[in-house]
Amino acid sequence: MKGYRIKATILSIFSMGLGQIYNRQIIKGIVFLLVEAWGIFYFSGTLGRALWGIVTLGDEPRRLVKGKWLEGDHSIFILVQSLITLLFLALFIAVYIMNIRDAYKTARNREEGRKPNNFKQSVRYVLDYKFAQSFLSLPALGILFFTIMPIMFMIMLAFTNYSAPNHIPPAKLVDWVGFQTFRDLLSLKTWSHTFFGVLTWTIIWAVLSTLTTYLGGMLVALLINQQGIKFKGLWRTILVIPYAIPQLISLLVMRNMFNGQFGPINQYFSYFGLAGLPWLTDPFWAKVTVIVVNMWVGIPVSMILIMGILTTIPKDMYEAAEMDGASGYQKFRIVTLPMVLFSTAPTLIMQFAGNINNFNAIYLLTSGNPVVGDYQYAGATDLLVTWLYKLTLDQNKYNMASAVGIIIFLIIASFSIYNYRRTKSFKEEDMIQ
Repeated sequence: MKGYRIKATILSIFSMGLGQIYNRQIIKGIVFLLVEAWGIFYFSGTLGRALWGIVTLGDEPRRLVKGKWLEGDHSIFILVQSLITLLFLALFIAVYIMNIRDAYKTARNREEGRKPNNFKQSVRYVLDYKFAQSFLSLPALGILFFTIMPIMFMIMLAFTNYSAPNHIPPAKLVDWVGFQTFRDLLSLKTWSHTFFGVLTWTIIWAVLSTLTTYLGGMLVALLINQQGIKFKGLWRTILVIPYAIPQLISLLVMRNMFNGQFGPINQYFSYFGLAGLPWLTDPFWAKVTVIVVNMWVGIPVSMILIMGILTTIPKDMYEAAEMDGASGYQKFRIVTLPMVLFSTAPTLIMQFAGNINNFNAIYLLTSGNPVVGDYQYAGATDLLVTWLYKLTLDQNKYNMASAVGIIIFLIIASFSIYNYRRTKSFKEEDMIQ
């Protein structure tokens, strides 16, 4: 009886669909054969060039003659096309393995005396028992080609010399340089001084912006939640307005308000005989400004989150604390704060990671300025993400920007995973399910 299993497996290895046909699943076998035929047709014309292109990135650049580009190699097009082909190859291999496993399992059922499902029964089985996996496969394909592939492309660019002015296609080819970009970023004084300066400010910004918005939101939520506060709904509505207004509008308005020459804030100072401050033109005051404006935009988010948690804390916990003679501060420290932190710790970590990449708050308010003389294409308030943006769109330093992007990912991923796994919310996850 084991012959069914062996024969079906060997046939499916030899050619997709043959194992299913042997198992008397004719339509399913034909479907697999069609997939294999498509794969042979597609990869016979693209796989060889994809492997050549991913290794060489082209042999001869295009030439501009009388305003027209003649035939030649475009390294970036070759890299993208090679990536697409290799991803299709990975999907084809996955389907090939699935074909072998399906033939093996069906043959095993035949050995146990169970009749194989026909095509209609197989479709019904997928719809009834594998619907979630089948439905999720479509967005998974979208994620593969529209999220994972661009990330892979960015990572690969970091190991090339793709940058202006000497290595921009189609006039020039791009070459693999290994870790040279990372070495330049960390060792060359012109680049390393900028990188470590921007990295330091990015961490300071992420810590301060997260703490100020979180603590400010907690304070406002506790004040509104106090007994004796009237018109609580009105206070909630007023304080949530900065969050309800689109961030783009809020930041652009704030940019005009903090204008050193014509801004209303400095004009108010002048009415009282005070000198205006260089809010956006001095490095120190520009950093203070972005943190203050971020509080204006971010505190309502934390306020709404924490107010929702406060309503879930049982009142008998406060009554028990009062019976033990606890003061208002002790009730906050023993009851309120642990409950709030337990529920918001994962969100707090996400806010910190988000602030590292808070492009809008910096670029819309200061554009990363004021300029620092010895920085490479970066300003005093630039974060790593805004510096990456300038390197890409303003300076065409694509390889350097890709290296910075990889470093940002490593920082955020390592911090988030480490701290999330240490929170009580993660450790006690099974206890609350």
